[in-house]
Amino acid sequence: MPSALPIGDPAPSDGRLPASVRAGADGRALGVYLHVPFCRVRCGYCDFNTYTADQLRGAKRSDFAAQAVEEVALAARVLADAVLPARSASTVFFGGGTPTLLPTADLAVMLGAVRDTLGIADGAEVTTEANPDSVDAADLLALAEAGFTRVSFGMQSAVPHVLEVLDRTHDPERVPLVVGWARDAGLDVSLDLIYGAPGESLDDWRRSLDGALALEPDHLSAYALIVEDGTALARRIRAGEVPHPDDDLQADMYELADDRLAAAGYDWYEVSNWARRPSARSRHNLAYWTGEDWWGVGPGAHSHVGGVRWWNVKHPAAYAQRIAAGRSPAAGRETLDDATRALERVLLETRLADGMRLDRLGPAGRRAVAGLIADGLVDPAAAFAGRVLLTRTGRLLADAVVHRLLPADVPAP
Repeated sequence: MPSALPIGDPAPSDGRLPASVRAGADGRALGVYLHVPFCRVRCGYCDFNTYTADQLRGAKRSDFAAQAVEEVALAARVLADAVLPARSASTVFFGGGTPTLLPTADLAVMLGAVRDTLGIADGAEVTTEANPDSVDAADLLALAEAGFTRVSFGMQSAVPHVLEVLDRTHDPERVPLVVGWARDAGLDVSLDLIYGAPGESLDDWRRSLDGALALEPDHLSAYALIVEDGTALARRIRAGEVPHPDDDLQADMYELADDRLAAAGYDWYEVSNWARRPSARSRHNLAYWTGEDWWGVGPGAHSHVGGVRWWNVKHPAAYAQRIAAGRSPAAGRETLDDATRALERVLLETRLADGMRLDRLGPAGRRAVAGLIADGLVDPAAAFAGRVLLTRTGRLLADAVVHRLLPADVPAP
């Protein structure tokens, strides 16, 4: 089952926000995330808050769009009552799950609600995730006509036996078709890949990279497979059915990806993300990494506004009950203190190609930078210019770098 929600303070039933969220709001962008928690098949490695048809129990997919519209209306009221400046959404992202399991018309209704109640800025980035087997040419054209600008396809691999161990159901030969249809519709294209699956070789990974690059996506994400407790894959590994991912092989795969992508004209801008041009970077994800505001709509969705973070109830039936009762679906929330916000900036901004300002670190962290330079983990020229920027080796060991930059009494991320 999906991972547990955080433990936090009770969230008010009307969703109201404290006056503190107004501080600095003029300088923060607003994004909207809509979590569509439905999947046709649950992948063995996934611990996201998603549900197949037999797990819904008391909730219906056909009701979801109307429920999401109600939460968008709640968002507009709460943000207005907090006397925040009027800000149209600069990014909108439909994630999941598989958002495109819903009819395209439902996605258009949800996007229309954001446009009508919160506003969508001119030139906004509007993305939906999709599986290659969940859309056709007509769907992609309808998404573009509804106002979507970008689609992120879960390609994961071009190799059938790798897809099989990941429980992915699409035919890899369909990926070029959907990418072509998206291009014909005028949509930007991102491809998601996963490396290090049990039984995947370096040659398998090279084949997936070459297959993805042949399609010339605008953006590409490559994530090392992480075995999460409680997933079907973790149980298979414990039972000895498949081997645990090899850390050294995953490092080799990352270096191969970085080499291949750089040679093809892609620049890394976050440890696991590359783009063909700066304008193709995921502006929505950058908003998460740089601490902007966003409202998360849907079961289990997380939100952040001005240092206040909250998360919705997880199950679609519980979410539907809250919405039907006119209550906020938030299950809990926390107000981040200055120390926690500073910690998160170190955790996130060190992963970016722009690096992190050196003056964000405390005295111990600044002293640690010299050792990180000596170990080849931090770029010396950037450090002398006042920024912490990871080398490629540093990217491979990003968590270890963060541990050394933080005070000894700060818990590991």
